[in-house]
Order: sequence, then C-alpha cells, then structure tokens
Amino acid sequence: MTCSVAIQMDPPHKLQIGTDSTLMLAREAARRGYMVEWYEPGTLSLGQAGLTAALHSMRFDEYGNWSNPATSPQRGNLQEKSVVLVRQDPPFDMAYVTASYLLQHLQPDVLVVNDPAALRNAPEKLLPMEFPDLMPPTLISSDKDLIDAFRREHGAIVLKPLYRAGGAGVIYLGEVDPNLDVAVELLCADGLPIMAQKFIPEVSEGDKRIVLVNGEVAGFVLRQPATGSIRANLHSGGVLSNCDLTGRDREICRAIGPGLA
Repeated sequence: MTCSVAIQMDPPHKLQIGTDSTLMLAREAARRGYMVEWYEPGTLSLGQAGLTAALHSMRFDEYGNWSNPATSPQRGNLQEKSVVLVRQDPPFDMAYVTASYLLQHLQPDVLVVNDPAALRNAPEKLLPMEFPDLMPPTLISSDKDLIDAFRREHGAIVLKPLYRAGGAGVIYLGEVDPNLDVAVELLCADGLPIMAQKFIPEVSEGDKRIVLVNGEVAGFVLRQPATGSIRANLHSGGVLSNCDLTGRDREICRAIGPGLA
C-alpha cells in the first residue's frame, strides 16, 4: 500500500520556493514514491464521516521543482492518510488552536507530525523559558514599566510578539531610545504580553537553525541577517549558508533534546 502524505500548509503564494523546508519535505516524500497532497487549515471540516479537507495534489518534475502548485482541490478524508504534516506558519491564534483540536480526531489511526496537543502546549517563544540558562536574559510582559526597567538593566533589547513568525514585528531598541512607549503599545495592542530579550550583537554573524527529530540532531544551517538588519529570518531577508556545530551547540541540543522528544 502506497504511503499517503497530507501537508497542512500555507498557500503557495506565501512560500519561498527556493528555501521553504515544507517543500523540501514534500519533494523527498514524492521522491520516495509517496502520494503527496496539501491543504489549507481553513478547509478542515469535521462531521460524522470524519475529518476532511480540500486536498490539492502535489507533484515535482525531474529537477525537483513543484510542477503543479495551482491544482484544483478535491475534498478528501484525512482519516485515510498515512501521515499528516502540520507545517503552516503562525500566527498562533484561535484558528491555529482550533485546527489542532480537529487534527486530534485523527489519532491514533493517523500519524500527525508534530502531535497537535504538543504544538498547542509548546509555543515556540514560550517553550525556551523552561531552559533559562540556555538563552539570553528574557522578560515576558505587557507592563511598560517592567520592560523599561529590563532595558535599563540590560542595555539594548529586542521586542518580539509571542505568536508570530518569520521575524514579523521584531523591534530593536537601543539603550536610550524614545520609541519604547510606542513599541510596547503597538505590540501589545491585542492585549497579549510580548517578549523582551537582551540584544546579542553577535547576531550579525548569524544564528543556527538546528533540526532535532525525536530529540536527536538531524540537520542544521546558518541564517545570516541582510546588511543593516538584525533579523536572520528568511522571510525577512536572511541568507542561508552551511555551517558546523560547536561543542556548545551540541551541549544545548543534549540539554533540550529529551524534552522536545
């Protein structure tokens, strides 16, 4: 029986075709002879017949290029799939949370990666707070006075919304910067706290994206900010390059691997 893979993802026009890791996963699945389809999370529907979605077929040409991104969808039952890959970008909002609840109806018959409950319980900017010794000084708050005191203690800081991705909404504030008030107002406009972190100047040299599978290192790459930027995210102009892992990198992976698994 052919393995069938359904990928929950953003629409094609939002993807960076040359570097998107979702496409790399899909391409490898197709190379192995799996049937690959994709759908947008907004098309999920749950009824007595099970969980369905508007599925698009996904094919690649001999050079590995996605050859049919504009296919018409057909509603299909996800309960019939071998694997569902959850790959859409945040925002981590109620739409994201609701999709995770719906996907739980597939378990244990269908392998959902990553587990929907785990995705819900481990927002990517909150999970690292379980490892304070492995990250820069960090504060999560919507209190402007606390954030200002944090800046006075640590100097230049970076503010980040908790539930967005790709570097969206990231703001640098210098040691003396009159924009703190308005930055906090803008980022906390939805009533949620934000993340403040001590600015690490070495970000200009890039940061490493390390992929762990079942707690073990499976791959890694260096992301470097564009000239004049502090954001290494690919969606914000960052550039990929090869790298090696240092002893410290591996030490961090050993520390967090069991918890991620």
